[in-house]
Amino acid sequence: MPQITFATYMIIAPTAFFLGLVFSLFPYDYPLLWSSAPISEAHLNAVEAHLRLLHNSPNIIVRIMHIITAVGLAGLVMKLYKPSESNMLFDGGSLVLYMIAVVVYLTNIVKGLRIVSIGTYGEGIQKMSQERRDDVDMGTGIDQENRVSVLGREDNLKVLAASNTILALVLVGVLVLQAGQWYAERAEEKERAAIAGEGSSVKKSDSKKAAKKKE
Repeated sequence: MPQITFATYMIIAPTAFFLGLVFSLFPYDYPLLWSSAPISEAHLNAVEAHLRLLHNSPNIIVRIMHIITAVGLAGLVMKLYKPSESNMLFDGGSLVLYMIAVVVYLTNIVKGLRIVSIGTYGEGIQKMSQERRDDVDMGTGIDQENRVSVLGREDNLKVLAASNTILALVLVGVLVLQAGQWYAERAEEKERAAIAGEGSSVKKSDSKKAAKKKE
């Protein structure tokens, strides 16, 4: 059995922690993205209240989150120091996915939490004419002419929910790659043990034949 290194635990623990955090938001995100039922005003108010609570958390909580993020990144860097072929494939892919999660957090989630906390939304894409929609970058919700966000209340909350989904996918990807690395190393170890066993049996048979010839 391949030994799980301390650096691997440094990757798995923060990743699992953030997956749990994202899962705790799923009851708020599900009606926004995955339910065909109309979104009630009460649910929007509940989502906003929860997100404002998160954004206005004490600084110590934010620092703890950033420290946990840094621990996972440090674990990946440690495993990529003098990397083997296995490290380059699995840990390199894990690092890419981990950095995608960090970028999504910094660009989408932090910005979205600030907007929700302040409560200043755009007029909403649904309320705009088709001519004005043509000037909007649908990826960011920015009006290219005025350089301001036109995303309304519901649109902003949906963007945050979609960002949480992206985070969940890439974090699961990190865990899958780490599990895949463990499985590949285990298979390689078994193959080496089988080859070593065959080699020892061949040596034993050769020695027996040599002993018979001497007799």
